[in-house]
Amino acid sequence: MVIKSVNLETVCGITSDFPVHDLPEIAFAGKSNVGKSSLINALMNRNGYARTSSKPGKTQTINYYNINDAMYFVDLPGYGYATANVQVKAEWGKMIEKYLNTAGSLKAIFLLIDIRHDPGENDLDMYKWIRHNGYEPIVIATKLDKLKRSEVKGKLERIRTVLGNKEDLRLFPFSSETKQGRDELYDFLDELLGNTPE
Repeated sequence: MVIKSVNLETVCGITSDFPVHDLPEIAFAGKSNVGKSSLINALMNRNGYARTSSKPGKTQTINYYNINDAMYFVDLPGYGYATANVQVKAEWGKMIEKYLNTAGSLKAIFLLIDIRHDPGENDLDMYKWIRHNGYEPIVIATKLDKLKRSEVKGKLERIRTVLGNKEDLRLFPFSSETKQGRDELYDFLDELLGNTPE
């Protein structure tokens, strides 16, 4: 996959109507501060295009990035932000649920989990919720560069174990710092969208 053009086309808040179009969508979900914006920037090959922040919970909207006029990356609000009040958390949840229930051209949901830690309760809830809505999450194990190489296999096995050891679980280790794993994700996106290698 070669990224030729990127455009933040639509930003949807709590009361917004989601855009209607025919292009496939790839959604990104994950706990606040798991590296979601960094992953999107790495895939788009743009530094700082998707907003990153040292403060978790920065993404409070659903952001649609038009990629090559061929698909959309859809950045969902981060969950598990401890200092967000109950009402805000509920509104984010309703937004994500509304998106999952109405996105007619959604091809895949990337669920980001920090490779250094076992999936938490919020991660498990989101994993089950995505499956309940009829999708199989593609798990991206972020922050790969924070581990020693000898630790990676064991940490990936722990993620699989905690998520239930599904044989068909797609799991990709990734580092936004070194870009390790990006080519594998590009290949997966090409496969998903039916693209032929150039």
